Amino acid sequence: MAELRLEEARMDRLDDVLSFVDGMLETLDCPMKTQMHLDIAVEELYVNIVRYAYAPGTGPAVLRMEPEAGGVAITFIDRGAPYDPLKKPDPDITLSTEKRQIGGLGIYMVKQSMDGMTYRREGDSNVLTICKRF
Repeated sequence: MAELRLEEARMDRLDDVLSFVDGMLETLDCPMKTQMHLDIAVEELYVNIVRYAYAPGTGPAVLRMEPEAGGVAITFIDRGAPYDPLKKPDPDITLSTEKRQIGGLGIYMVKQSMDGMTYRREGDSNVLTICKRF
């Protein structure tokens, strides 16, 4: 398992987050297409922590990466407000952009591109894990 601890989840740390993820994926011989899907998912989830978990302030975040048989699990941990993104209904993508409600599309795309996604509240922490096979 590899872990990245950030004392403050801030936008200027996004490059550090993606470098951490990509470095681990390279050691696992992850195919480039899968790496791109994971980068998009990681960016979406990390940016959500930055923007919403501690709003209007900031707080810590942890990313954990664990190789799994034929893939990887990436876990995001924050101590922000309790929020289970899996309980949010999927957006109606059949509606035009003018008629669609704002929000939720990023999480929907993550759910569609990953092989698994779980959420749990552990003490005072949000723990969100995505899994991808390759």
